[in-house]
Amino acid sequence: MTKHFSITNKTRSKISRVNFSRIKNTVLGKNYSLSLVFIGEKKSQQLNKSYRGKNKPANILSFPLNKNSGEIFIALTVAKKDGFSVGSLFIHGLLHLKGYAHGDTMERSETKLRKQFRV
Repeated sequence: MTKHFSITNKTRSKISRVNFSRIKNTVLGKNYSLSLVFIGEKKSQQLNKSYRGKNKPANILSFPLNKNSGEIFIALTVAKKDGFSVGSLFIHGLLHLKGYAHGDTMERSETKLRKQFRV
């Protein structure tokens, strides 16, 4: 891990092996400060309701803090229920922090990065 990247697991689940730091540096750069937090469904629902007005848990939430920093929250149980790997969700969140919106361009970038990092 670099000084610009932290990972916190607030769940009892074991996190699959993914080279989060390398993926983050490729997508956002080494100087982007990122906090990745693994949370439970309840916390995910609270955050989703507070920030997006949706009263249900999300598998991932991305929050840009400023131009060079942000936070990603991944709800592992929701991701599993939805059939997403942690690595693919992480890439999805990174692209949102980079400014991508859902659509063809984002999907192409996700596919390329998933192949590159085998997630």
